[in-house]
Amino acid sequence: MYDILGREAAVLVNEVLEAGVYYQKQFDASKLASGVYFARLTSNGKQLMKKMFLLK
Repeated sequence: MYDILGREAAVLVNEVLEAGVYYQKQFDASKLASGVYFARLTSNGKQLMKKMFLLK
């Protein structure tokens, strides 16, 4: 996850995961401030960025 300035705020998963399996990850955002964050998903050399809003 990255903040609006592009700084890494957290790493949720940093490993290769098997395709076709449902994964769920619980994330503790108590140390992050409210605001806009971006999640980067990478698969087979392709990347997808998703915008998320954190409200406390």
